[in-house]
Amino acid sequence: MIIVDTALAKREAEGRPIKVGLVGAGFQGAGIALQILTATKGMQLCAIANRRIDPAIAAFGQAGIVPNVAHSAAELNAAIASNTPVVTEDAVALAEADGLDAIIEVTGSIEHAAQVVLAAIESGKHAVQMNAELDGTVGPILKRKADARGVVYSFSDGDQPGVQMNLIRFVAGLGVKPVLAGNIKGLHDPYRNPTTQKAFAEKWGQKPAMVASFADGTKISFEQAIVANGTGMKVARRGMLGPDFSGGDPTAPLKPLEETVTAFNQHIDPAGPGLVDYVVGARPGPGVFVLGAIENERQKHFLNLYKLGTGPYYCFYTPYHLCHFEVPTSVARAVLFNDPVLTPAGGPSVGVIAVAKKDLAPGEVIEEFGGYEVYGVAENIEPIRAEKLLPIGLALGCTLKRAVAKDTPLTWDDVTFPEGRLVDRLYAEQEAVFAS
Repeated sequence: MIIVDTALAKREAEGRPIKVGLVGAGFQGAGIALQILTATKGMQLCAIANRRIDPAIAAFGQAGIVPNVAHSAAELNAAIASNTPVVTEDAVALAEADGLDAIIEVTGSIEHAAQVVLAAIESGKHAVQMNAELDGTVGPILKRKADARGVVYSFSDGDQPGVQMNLIRFVAGLGVKPVLAGNIKGLHDPYRNPTTQKAFAEKWGQKPAMVASFADGTKISFEQAIVANGTGMKVARRGMLGPDFSGGDPTAPLKPLEETVTAFNQHIDPAGPGLVDYVVGARPGPGVFVLGAIENERQKHFLNLYKLGTGPYYCFYTPYHLCHFEVPTSVARAVLFNDPVLTPAGGPSVGVIAVAKKDLAPGEVIEEFGGYEVYGVAENIEPIRAEKLLPIGLALGCTLKRAVAKDTPLTWDDVTFPEGRLVDRLYAEQEAVFAS
């Protein structure tokens, strides 16, 4: 966003940087820290919280900074007040700390992240997250609580859902109606797990389960669900359409995006709310695209002149998503302009349900996203409620009460829930507010 760099430069010149706390010092968190510390004028990374302190120290160390270690909320507040970089293991204390404008949450967890984001909102801070799993589970109720406190709750730019929303806003601003928002993937295999993805994860310094959640469809389901929830769009069917032009081979030559998006045409209702979906084996990947429609014949003439074709649907795309590079811009939009990148428009439109990755037996515990037990599938909220389908964001940590066959969606009656979780209370509140 070009206007943001000017606003940040002004804050830098005035000596009034946006003060930020970061929760999570893993793969993305460390990248965000590096970007703020070395490349973002007008923004100050004051503190980092991580459940293990060494990665938080190392994140500051990328920029040659040796932070203090805070062992209490008082020590944390004192360091922030004195502009001393600081790290802590207490993420909730950081979310509640004095003197910060915004919290960035980038852990990929559910229960822990819910505690952090809620604490940030309740203490009057903007909450920017790169956590589609949290947002796709309880985002609407967190947005409602943020509205009540007068702060922004938002997904971040740089990851594909935020890039899609930027593109949706751009297309709509042209007078073209977005009718489908899409994501470009290189692989979709619902049976991938941490064992199959171990080598790839080690090559790139990532966690095998997280990488498996990209491959098995869980991540893409959450990403498209939160775009749906930000726009009111729907999925065409359970699991989305997901046309695959790779033949199951992620090394196969990629087809031009313009040749693949016609696979969606028969499913689009120009008068409807629009669809979210994805395509496998297209280029430019890993980018995003929006299909739009326009009625004005003169404008159709100009779109054809400008090489977008004759319609009926026009393809706009962004050929990259730069993840941590773009997150600071999201923070600036929230703090300086009260402008969320992507936030729920109301109640949930689409959710992500848990489907058995194998035959599940009584007593098994659902361990993690991308694990061995379940994969996530996007579904419209109406059948989720009607069929009592289990959101995968609530499934983690649950124990199977009875056998569930492979590829069968789990229901609320199939599992026993852990006691005392915040995320369960938030989901129940969300349903109480929006289900009627």
